[in-house]
Amino acid sequence: MKRKANEDDGTSPRKRVITSDEDSVQSAFREGLFDRDNLESQTKAYSNSQPYKHGVIQGLMDPNLLRSVRQEIRSSLSFTPKETDIYKIHQSGDLTNLDGLDDASLKHFPSLLKLRNALYSSTFRTYLSNVTSSGPLSGRKTDMAINVYTPGCHLLCHDDVIGSRRVSYILYLTDPDHHPWKEEWGGALRLYPTNVVRDEIGGGEFKIPSPDHSVAISPAFNQLSFFAVQPGESFHDVEEVYGKSYEKQGGSGHGKQRGNGGGALDGERVRIAISGWYHIPQEGEEGYIAGLEEQLAEKSSLMQLKGNKGNQFDLPQPCICEYGNEKEEEDDEEDEEETLSETDLDFLLRYIAPTYLTPDTLEEVSERFAEESCLQLERFLSNRFAEKLKTWIEHQELSSSSSSSSSLPESSEEIEQMTDWFVARPPHKHRFLYQYALSYPRGSHQTGSNGEGYSDRKEEQNRKEKTPLQELLTDLFPSLAFKKWLSLATRLSIKNHDLLARRFRRGKDYTLATGSEGEGEERGSKLEITLGVTPSKGWDDDDDDDDDKEKETAKEGQDTGIDNVGGYEVYMTTEENEDEDVDDEEDTQLPSSSNENKKTKKKKIKAMDPAIYRSGGGNSNNDEDDGILFSMPACWNRLGIVLRDEGVLKFVKYVSREARGDRWDVVGSFEFDDDEEDEEEEEEEGEEGVGEEG
Repeated sequence: MKRKANEDDGTSPRKRVITSDEDSVQSAFREGLFDRDNLESQTKAYSNSQPYKHGVIQGLMDPNLLRSVRQEIRSSLSFTPKETDIYKIHQSGDLTNLDGLDDASLKHFPSLLKLRNALYSSTFRTYLSNVTSSGPLSGRKTDMAINVYTPGCHLLCHDDVIGSRRVSYILYLTDPDHHPWKEEWGGALRLYPTNVVRDEIGGGEFKIPSPDHSVAISPAFNQLSFFAVQPGESFHDVEEVYGKSYEKQGGSGHGKQRGNGGGALDGERVRIAISGWYHIPQEGEEGYIAGLEEQLAEKSSLMQLKGNKGNQFDLPQPCICEYGNEKEEEDDEEDEEETLSETDLDFLLRYIAPTYLTPDTLEEVSERFAEESCLQLERFLSNRFAEKLKTWIEHQELSSSSSSSSSLPESSEEIEQMTDWFVARPPHKHRFLYQYALSYPRGSHQTGSNGEGYSDRKEEQNRKEKTPLQELLTDLFPSLAFKKWLSLATRLSIKNHDLLARRFRRGKDYTLATGSEGEGEERGSKLEITLGVTPSKGWDDDDDDDDDKEKETAKEGQDTGIDNVGGYEVYMTTEENEDEDVDDEEDTQLPSSSNENKKTKKKKIKAMDPAIYRSGGGNSNNDEDDGILFSMPACWNRLGIVLRDEGVLKFVKYVSREARGDRWDVVGSFEFDDDEEDEEEEEEEGEEGVGEEG
């Protein structure tokens, strides 16, 4: 636990066993909470709740006790800002550490200690066990922390299944007097329904969460929200807390929230809550079952991510396509790796800036890529095509922010029925809008929430005028001319492509950190491109000249509110120690230099954890240690090219509702013949042979 500087009387901390009598426990809760009628009412409400069993208790504690707890938190605790792929919050240390504080420190937290002891008392654990029918709850293993959400903070979709957790809870400590929480400020606990799907080939059933939540529980002072942790079912998130520049009812979001003074607890929109878990009984406690914790861990969504279980139900699925036909490839085989033909140039000039088509520039690009294994090319598209694309995207965003018939619907089902977009899922891995090329092969199992196949949608799209976005997907990137250009730029022999157009909506979309796709022979290094086509401003520090004064304020250490609206794409390493026990609550803070480009070394990363990542020491000033290999913000007309080794994590950070627009891009993954690696293996074999003869 972190606390503000205070006097130290030299008393050494000691571990103490806390005991509470029944009268003391009862006095901490509101009168009548444990009455039979209230217990029956809560149990019935919990049993009948949807989309999965959960409960809400208004006025759980003695309100005077919670007011005292708020005061102790505000006066004696400090909070660490943390940001990873899955959340952005301010967090205290584990409140279990209260037992280890010395007397001089502990005297600052009498109400907090009383609250913790009451929540984990035998009386309340029995009450909660009866309401949830969860079975016995451990009194030995306590697990709680104070989380503070200020504007821009959020927690993305997950199911809470880690280790021995049995019941999850949140007790809200929002301002009860001066600034009672308003629903339009966000910060709601949102619950996601699941659908059961069966693997017809491998057998087994999977629960897949919907991309849309069905229940939202807004914060309120002295309100307890809770649910039994259920593997692959208890999916939930915490809605972003919105700044003043974006009210959920009618706000534009095209601005930045300024405020919060100099600390996380200042300002009116501060969602303070004590959250934690009740665990299954530990060894030696009544109700302990040997091996239960290991059984629960195997069913968790985190383990499904690690083991690629259920990936066949993810959308979008990979669509690996070959370039052109064999005859066309044979005709171009002789000069494919040497130069672009006149026909190639005529075609590419429709889309790509002339600068990147000259032999000198291509040579310079290939040298940079050979040295760094990644690069970014500014103003990649030709001026004419870029202007055409920008006009089209800006029209789409203008339509989506108005009340016109072309606005994007709220639900995923309506989006897939009424627009050309599909919705990526499941939300504990990613959520964004996507389109494939119109040349996507027929017979695909790709379907949306309404069961409609992609080839069915194509027939309708083909009757329409091709959009500039589809021109990139269907004409430019799948062409043999672009294949030749990319081979010249990277000095790699490209075999095939997997292309996708994406739109990340403000306040909704993201991808969580995952390793490279593929199994067996498909695993290994891949070439990946991202063409950033986001026309709005405010994503990258370099594109906001009007914010110079605000930047200087931030450098001086003052909190200026929501400066980072997310939307950046990051490639990063994980630690190579596979044996280290890593808990998901130990995520390290994102380096402040996450928008900077790092040199990517060719190296195989063995350790991989899709829901967790660590920077190598968390020093944002050290390029070798912060774990970031490559990062590109949402941007306009910039092509990023990365040679991605197996195991390197990648994610797109959640796009805040405060962003000035949606994030747009076209992405591609390319397999290639690794001739260099084959030659190295042959040389190694030869050297081994020489050694044996000697």
